[in-house]
Amino acid sequence: MPITMSFPAAPAPSADRPLLGLTVLLVEDSRFACEAVRLMCLRSGARIRRADNLHNARRHLKVYRPDVVIADLGLPDGSGIELIVELAQASPRIDLLLATSADPDGAAPAKEAGADGFIAKPILRLGAFQQALLAHLPPERRPGGPRCLPEEEVAPDPVALRDDLALAAQLLRSGWRSAGDIAYVAQFLGGVARSAGDEGLRNAAEALDAARGTGSPEPALARLAALIDDRLAVPVPI
Repeated sequence: MPITMSFPAAPAPSADRPLLGLTVLLVEDSRFACEAVRLMCLRSGARIRRADNLHNARRHLKVYRPDVVIADLGLPDGSGIELIVELAQASPRIDLLLATSADPDGAAPAKEAGADGFIAKPILRLGAFQQALLAHLPPERRPGGPRCLPEEEVAPDPVALRDDLALAAQLLRSGWRSAGDIAYVAQFLGGVARSAGDEGLRNAAEALDAARGTGSPEPALARLAALIDDRLAVPVPI
């Protein structure tokens, strides 16, 4: 007589954990932004993995298939648009493709490339994050019944912010000066500054972005480097 085995059904999403059962691949170069999304996934019941560039994202996707991919549009080795195009055209398709950026102008090209939605940075409010994913999932993947959107904001570890600043300081002292490199560090620090609520750093990053087309970005680079040094000199609260 054949032996039959039964396995318990996967737990269904609930009002408290509306993303239960989902696996998320976050393609994000900022550790501070990644830590915020990690906390929101943990709070919502989703599992998360991170890739910090396109190369590592493609390596992840060769090994396992997540339910959701959230791709930052500004990455050190290219644009998240490239990955969205690849995944939107793949068969079978990832269930949910989302783009994220501190630049709201990225929403239209991301959707044209095949993204299902766009999440503007900073990503800190739990309810908005949950809704951004749930809005594009089929009914059977959503929690049943009424649900109140949580208003709480997550507070990422300040050590993650310090890691981002240390990486930026290293880039600024590495001797590169190409327009592409300057554009990357300007958008990276601009996104970090928005997530951290650092208006001074944000203004300096935007000034560098504006100066890169003038042929003389050195004063803006020096100002930005000095601001980062000032922030790194402040001990992280324990």
